[in-house]
Amino acid sequence: MFRRSKTSRKGASHYDTLISNKTSISGDVHFSGGLHIDGRIEGTVYAEEGSDAVLRISDIGEVSGDVYAPHIIINGTVHGNVYSSEDLELASKASIHGNVYYHLIEMAMGAAVNGSLLHQREGGLPGGSRTLPSGQKSGQAPSTGSTERTGATEHTADAGPEDEERSGEPDKASVERI
Repeated sequence: MFRRSKTSRKGASHYDTLISNKTSISGDVHFSGGLHIDGRIEGTVYAEEGSDAVLRISDIGEVSGDVYAPHIIINGTVHGNVYSSEDLELASKASIHGNVYYHLIEMAMGAAVNGSLLHQREGGLPGGSRTLPSGQKSGQAPSTGSTERTGATEHTADAGPEDEERSGEPDKASVERI
């Protein structure tokens, strides 16, 4: 009745690297092929540019940092943004505390995303790598193909002090410009 996703078939076949549950890494992790995480990573995890890499974070795995890969399967915890240029599978124990940028997504009942789900057209993501689209520098926000508010209030020159005291709510002039 339901067919298995391409990621599930591909993800089950081969992993080049395993980060075990007794391992903790502080720093960025670059990989190609398959990476299975049972342990903890504090840093950015990203696939080699142009690769067809698969990243799997198990139910006991945790990443504190952004994640970039074409194929991602999450059943653990991510404290950061998730960028999947091809397909993303969120299993029942997945917990993401950040925004999710995806092309195709499969989400099981029980998965939690504490952030925005942002659909991207094919090729609108960092291509499975940390390289930002359109040649942007790392200090710039990635282009998502749509306007996005990050909670920061944008003020006009005529905004008064009472407008700046509100947190998270844009003033009327800002909303009209969007």
